[in-house]
Amino acid sequence: MNDTLFLLLAFVLGVLLGVIFFGSLWWTVQKGLVSKHPALWFFCGSLLRTSITLTGFYFIGKDHWQRLVVCLLGFIIARFIVKRWVYILVEKPKSTDEEVIHANKSR
Repeated sequence: MNDTLFLLLAFVLGVLLGVIFFGSLWWTVQKGLVSKHPALWFFCGSLLRTSITLTGFYFIGKDHWQRLVVCLLGFIIARFIVKRWVYILVEKPKSTDEEVIHANKSR
C-alpha cells in the first residue's frame, strides 16, 4: 500500500513540476518577446526552470527508479495539459477559413 501511495504522490509531483516548467516557459517567452533584454529573460528563465525541475526529480526519485519513471510520466502529461491550457487561453480561434471566405463573397 505504501508503494502505491508513494507512486501516486510521485505522479502528482511530476505533473506539478511539469506545470511549473512548461507554464514558466510560456511565461518567459511572453515576457522575453516584449523585453528590452530578452537574452536575460531567456537565460535566467531557463536556468531557474531547469534547476527547479532537476532538484524535484532528484528528491522524488531518490534511490527509487520506479518513482522517477512515474514522476517523468506525470511531467510529460503536464506538457499536454499546459499546451491545451495555453491554446484555450491565448489562441482562441476567431473564425474558420470558410467563414472568412464566405464573408468576403457576400460583400
